[in-house]
Amino acid sequence: MADVPDDAPQHCPGTASEQAGKTSSCDGCPNQKACASGATKAPDPAIAEIGAKMATVKHIILVLSGKGGVGKSTFSAHLAHALASDNTKEVALLDVDICGPSIPRIMGLEGEQVHQSGSGWSPVYVEDNLAVMSIGFLLSSPDDAVIWRGPKKNGMIKQFLRDVDWGELDYLIVDTPPGTSDEHLSIVQYLSSTHIDGAVIITTPQDVRKEIRFCQKVKLPIIGVVENMSGFVCPSCKNTSQIFPPTSGGAEKMCLDLDLPLLGKVPLDPRIARSCDEGKSFLNEVPDSPAAKVYLNIVQSIKDYCSNRVTEDQSTT
Repeated sequence: MADVPDDAPQHCPGTASEQAGKTSSCDGCPNQKACASGATKAPDPAIAEIGAKMATVKHIILVLSGKGGVGKSTFSAHLAHALASDNTKEVALLDVDICGPSIPRIMGLEGEQVHQSGSGWSPVYVEDNLAVMSIGFLLSSPDDAVIWRGPKKNGMIKQFLRDVDWGELDYLIVDTPPGTSDEHLSIVQYLSSTHIDGAVIITTPQDVRKEIRFCQKVKLPIIGVVENMSGFVCPSCKNTSQIFPPTSGGAEKMCLDLDLPLLGKVPLDPRIARSCDEGKSFLNEVPDSPAAKVYLNIVQSIKDYCSNRVTEDQSTT
């Protein structure tokens, strides 16, 4: 979504949308008539500004999930840690889950503050080559509730993309809210003048077809699907047992049906949650665990995908 008026309703489709002024959420809005007539459909100047800001970012990866509680933010954090384990790469993690920012806790950064510089907001660094930005850094307490309507949330996302001083990055990982909300439309719209490599979709053994349809509708490439909590690994004996049996064939059948790559199945290991609560990298804490090995294989597949995208782009220029 782009160019949302300050007094717009919560689910405003945005003035640049084909549905502007025509949806049920537009009823009663003072801008409805102007939006429906097309008089407000001017391109948001922030899109070009964001494109210029992101010109120094080589790869942009969105992490999506159909619902909350499936380990999306945990995966985003581990993806960032794994990519940053290569000291020659500059990595950043952007948390745009405005109403439920968990990245500061998972990355061990609770209580950190964002600082303003001449070139914009400075992100918070976990390592010299791993930067993080989240609305959690702007709250006075982790317990503060963010109760915002759509336009204000979208304005914050725009500010994160346009005003944060990311510098030169090899990878920018964007941890999005669960579901398919206004924020997802905003992210895709605001990044339309940049090069988005694609989306990684996180699911449990139940499938997430709505999220996949969203990506297809907005022409967002899908890097692949990760099935999270795929069986339980006993930390002592290393045996795996199925505790969330798939109701419709799971992610594997869904990927076969929709011709999508299944990047991997991450087993449920209680040490993952413990590492997140302590703000540590599970990959560093328990590198020999079955889950860590699956994570690293998934990360390698994502890196290969991004490298192939660069090669394809170069061959077409």
